[in-house]
Amino acid sequence: MKTGDGSLGWKEEAPFSRIIVTAASPGLPPPLIEQLSEGGKIVLPLGETYSQALTIIEKKQGQINKETVCSCVFVPLVGKYGQNH
Repeated sequence: MKTGDGSLGWKEEAPFSRIIVTAASPGLPPPLIEQLSEGGKIVLPLGETYSQALTIIEKKQGQINKETVCSCVFVPLVGKYGQNH
């Protein structure tokens, strides 16, 4: 367990094959992409405070692919790469 800025991920334990973010981010936090292993996936809500899209990000051959699943509303992600920063 770790307490801290969730938008920074957990560098000491990386790489991860799966990352699930349960708070809305205005964009994909760069540290999470860096900590994702090749072939790995991130699931997170992307968007503004009251309008987000549940998104699956996949890292394949160094490329980032995004797939929107559905509209959603989550609490805002706080931290360096979170809402209002």
